[in-house]
Amino acid sequence: REMMKTVKQLSVSLPNKPGMLSKVSDVMGVNGINIIGLYVRTTGDEGILSFVANDPERALNVLKIAGHEVKEEQIIACETPHHPGGLNAILKPLKEAGVNVEYLYSYLGSGGHTVLLLGIDKLQEGINALERNWIRLYGSELYSM
Repeated sequence: REMMKTVKQLSVSLPNKPGMLSKVSDVMGVNGINIIGLYVRTTGDEGILSFVANDPERALNVLKIAGHEVKEEQIIACETPHHPGGLNAILKPLKEAGVNVEYLYSYLGSGGHTVLLLGIDKLQEGINALERNWIRLYGSELYSM
């Protein structure tokens, strides 16, 4: 079976108060882990930090040691055309395949590529739809770009 072209996203719940994101950033940095994409949302007293790190296994272990409950999820990382309407090159094939985009955020790395990180409801169908439309998908090579 071929390995799915996905990347690992980690999510942690944090109190919605000053300094909490900084604490996570600090523990990642001290352990040599680079956050290469992140998404933060808050509701009332709680915040959720979802991110992709350059070393997801190490990041997972570091967070667990620091006492966090960590949710792991496979998400899509895909190259997105960088021009007006380029986002629709990604969204239209997903729409046509009946795949819902639950959230998306940007890869923060360099390399001159515009890469989006997407959480979708039907992972394999989404991958198939994007591949049929010649969209470049990234797997673990994203961690070292």
